[in-house]
Amino acid sequence: MKVTDKLRTPLKRARGLGSAKDGTGHFVIQRITAIALVFLSIYVVGLVVWLIGADYAAVRATVAQPCNALLLVAFLVASFWHAKLGMQVIVEDYVHTPWLAAVSQLAVIFVCALAGLASVLAVIRISLGA
Repeated sequence: MKVTDKLRTPLKRARGLGSAKDGTGHFVIQRITAIALVFLSIYVVGLVVWLIGADYAAVRATVAQPCNALLLVAFLVASFWHAKLGMQVIVEDYVHTPWLAAVSQLAVIFVCALAGLASVLAVIRISLGA
């Protein structure tokens, strides 16, 4: 550490560490998805419990109803978006090798996007009767 670095205040040292413009938005979106997931999870668990013992045709008909399909898609989108945000924070906090952090961030985005799209596509296919 240089002599001039020892004389700097903690705020002066932190100012050169990069932009902090996106943290609040990330925090707010993560909390919004968490709140949405509380209510959507209650709905999904209730739907699954209600469908216990039902045959395939009944489950398919229930998922095909527009309200149920919409809420299931909302649950899936909120789940994967929330998972992506949470994993992003974990990678930022615990992966310190720059190239590994970049690869990990890309992997998180790719996996969450792919799994989310596949899940939403499955609900859409069921709801459209394909």
